[in-house]
Amino acid sequence: MNMQTTEDGYHFHVIRRAIELIDQGGEGLTLEQLAAQMDMSPAHFQRLFSRWVGVSPKRYQQYLTLGHAKTLLREQFTTLEASHGVGLSGGGRLHDLFLRWEAMSPGEFARKGAGLTIYWGWFDSPFGPALVMGTDKGICGIGFAAETGEEATMEDLLSRWPLADFVEDPTMLRPWVLAAFGAESADLGKTPLFLIGAPFQIKVWEALLTIPSGQVTTYSEIAEAIGSPRAVRAVGTAVGRNPVSWLIPCHRALRKSGGLGGYHWGLPVKRAMLAYETARAGGLS
Repeated sequence: MNMQTTEDGYHFHVIRRAIELIDQGGEGLTLEQLAAQMDMSPAHFQRLFSRWVGVSPKRYQQYLTLGHAKTLLREQFTTLEASHGVGLSGGGRLHDLFLRWEAMSPGEFARKGAGLTIYWGWFDSPFGPALVMGTDKGICGIGFAAETGEEATMEDLLSRWPLADFVEDPTMLRPWVLAAFGAESADLGKTPLFLIGAPFQIKVWEALLTIPSGQVTTYSEIAEAIGSPRAVRAVGTAVGRNPVSWLIPCHRALRKSGGLGGYHWGLPVKRAMLAYETARAGGLS
């Protein structure tokens, strides 16, 4: 992996510690207090934050607070209108990083990956260690191990396609991974996806792809958008089963109350992702 993404992975561990400190001490902690508890000088801590996310620690601290989700829902809410459909058929906004995406057919999904070769490798990411899996058609799985641990993350993704042949080959995946996590040296239009899921799950993931970076929606809005307004609980389950976290932005789905809801790879990762995107989108007015 290149130096940029390695540094990003280190920075996330610092951010993870900052989340804990903010939760314990509130958002009134000063730069000096945060830096001291990180065993860093205020100047170094400031540079690290600014390089990782582009804003000052004080500003980012506001994005990390538990109330940030409610602010996002109030000011950066995206309505997914069912009448316009979702995904490619409705002209929905696909994630900027994708060149194309393709979904496995229901019959292929029912075979649980039989006859499919899936390549995998571990990579540094802006949100800690990431396990990335892909076929020759594109990335099919991303898991984050900062909260769950590498062993559990590996078991989780392997269990989704139990009859597939898994081959460790990070070199094959590296160009897609660099693009997926925004490495400066990558070709940012060359990250194909190969979605492996049941038909209902695919519809939910299509809806997630229409949520712009820096904005959020609710589980009930997604249910409306896919034509199943009463299936909010099922939508939440499908969001949680999203195999390509970050690229299919399940972290942008919140509860109607403004609560974060769940996140398969740990709520601190979800909070960091939302804060990261808000900061890079220019923050809230």
